[in-house]
Amino acid sequence: MTLRIGLLLATTTLLIGCSGAPHPLPTDLIETRLAAPLDTVKTALTQILTDGGYDVDWKNDSTLETSYREEMHGPWDWLYRWRFGTIKSRVNATVTAADDQSTALKLEVHSEGKDGIFTSWDQVPSALPQGADNQLRLIKNALQLL
Repeated sequence: MTLRIGLLLATTTLLIGCSGAPHPLPTDLIETRLAAPLDTVKTALTQILTDGGYDVDWKNDSTLETSYREEMHGPWDWLYRWRFGTIKSRVNATVTAADDQSTALKLEVHSEGKDGIFTSWDQVPSALPQGADNQLRLIKNALQLL
């Protein structure tokens, strides 16, 4: 009898210890000021994201949103994503003119991933090539600010 109670107590403790809300990941966000005019920054931002596989959509003069980036290309992508999972990312950006020769840029990358057929999409850290730091580096390189 005490063995049953001990096993039940141990199992209950294990289940309670493993349950709980997942900790949210920090947002992959960069806010910076670039020494370039607004139109030049918008052009560079659009080009970098388009070259990176994103479909860019300017919602208004200062807000950009992308669809999910195509992480792989091929006729069997649906099967790979459904069975094995992958990481998908999208970008939101806001650009505003700070003055005539500088632009404020807010760049946010949202990444979701899954690792199997029975898992759902969850927030994951951004992959290095799609991370906000690397996107900013590419934009600065396009603007020749490095």
